[in-house]
Amino acid sequence: MNIAALPRIDEHTTLVAAEAEAVWRALTETLEESFDRPRSARYGRLVGVADRTASGPRPLTAGSAFPGFRVADAVPGRKLVLVGRHHFSTYALVFRLEETDGGRTRLGAETRARFPGPFGALYRLLVISSGAHALLTGRLVDAARRRAERVR
Repeated sequence: MNIAALPRIDEHTTLVAAEAEAVWRALTETLEESFDRPRSARYGRLVGVADRTASGPRPLTAGSAFPGFRVADAVPGRKLVLVGRHHFSTYALVFRLEETDGGRTRLGAETRARFPGPFGALYRLLVISSGAHALLTGRLVDAARRRAERVR
């Protein structure tokens, strides 16, 4: 999948009071926990996600998968690229970690996606334009931040 060719949807960033290694651990644990819930599996079946179960190596690395996503690239402490597709969209979620002063890390989550056809346009309206995606992605980034800061 050519991620750069997917239109940019949004980006969420937060400053985490922890070093990149701790943020990486917290991010991967938060992702696995969040998408391993029965609700995620039901949603995945409903929209027809390509990856419906957790599989591949752990901790997360290229080739790992969990419901809705496959890891396309993983550079521990720096970048995690997730890709996926379902009936209404082809998408990528790119997490970037950047160490800043004072042992802190900037965590960013960029979403890219294409919504082909009339059903894709409707899905975009329901998920993106409604603000649901922004809310859920913001919560995910914030949960990773809280987890990393607790461990610190």
